Amino acid sequence: MLAFLGQFGGDVPAFNVFRYITFRTGSAMITSFIVVFLFGPAVIATLRIRQGRGQPIRADGPQTHFKKAGTPTMGGLMILTGLIVSILLWAELANLYVWAVLLVTVGFGAIGFYDDYLKVTKQSHLGLSGKARLACEFVIAGIALAMIVHAGTGSFATSLAFPFVKSLLLNLGLFYIVLGAFVVVGSGNAVNLTDGLDGLAIVPIMIAASAFGLIAYLAGNVNFSNYLQIHYVAGTGELAVVCGAVIGAGLGFLWFNAPPAAIFMGDTGSLALGGMVGTIAVATKHELVLAIIGGLFVIEALSVIIQVASFKLTGKRVFLMAPIHHHFEKLGWTESQVVVRFWIIAFILAFVGLSTLKLR
Repeated sequence: MLAFLGQFGGDVPAFNVFRYITFRTGSAMITSFIVVFLFGPAVIATLRIRQGRGQPIRADGPQTHFKKAGTPTMGGLMILTGLIVSILLWAELANLYVWAVLLVTVGFGAIGFYDDYLKVTKQSHLGLSGKARLACEFVIAGIALAMIVHAGTGSFATSLAFPFVKSLLLNLGLFYIVLGAFVVVGSGNAVNLTDGLDGLAIVPIMIAASAFGLIAYLAGNVNFSNYLQIHYVAGTGELAVVCGAVIGAGLGFLWFNAPPAAIFMGDTGSLALGGMVGTIAVATKHELVLAIIGGLFVIEALSVIIQVASFKLTGKRVFLMAPIHHHFEKLGWTESQVVVRFWIIAFILAFVGLSTLKLR
């Protein structure tokens, strides 16, 4: 909203700062942090009263998790509030990419909220059925992908770019929407599976948002994209502002989610944030790089897939417990050891992913 003030820079020189994506990204980060930090205690108190027993704890989980019983969930409401306020305030609202990302964020957040609601009200300990949830996610992601393709240019809009190979583009036509939707839905659910320990999901999300904020800024700038020999995607620079808002909201939430967590983000937050990162990756033509930068989430999702497939085919489990962070807890790692070491892995993978910008 405030971005429009930049057009008055000729009359009021001070307004020129609103034209700069870097300024608005930093402002979005500060704004979302303040919103989450200030309203966090009130949200936590309200959810604690309304939810009663709070987040359901798996009976077969590590013994240390039973003390978490009663911790309120749906903390994603705090994050999404900070995000939406910050994005609407600082992003260029005429940008279709921004609205595509907001659609997925709010849509996936709504699905996650309904899922959390069913769990905490004991209407279903598993929440929304898997098929219904996936169907809703694919519809939302499909609409967002159609918006992204519409905002693009010609055949490039439906083409898949490859890291390390600057000139290779594979035009998938309308199938690109299907592939992009799969990336968005997969990203949302992978982050959802990762959110099982205090602080485990939110920091890797902030790391991924930092990486994709830089990618969006570079890909949306014709000079930087030409220098790095990455594909120029006009308009995606504005998504750096969105990523800044994610980082700020994440920091605000981490204040309350740090061990011992006063609140969990729940499906409300994890689905929304995962879907958001996936959408930004697709918009910037770095879908495949997402598998590297978000490699921690990929590992978590694969551990569940492998565990389920192995048990159905052989009757045996590969891991002591899935997702894989629980496996390491069963091996004797403390929760803080798992969380911090997984953060380190997320940092390393983000740097590896960013290296693809120059290795072409």
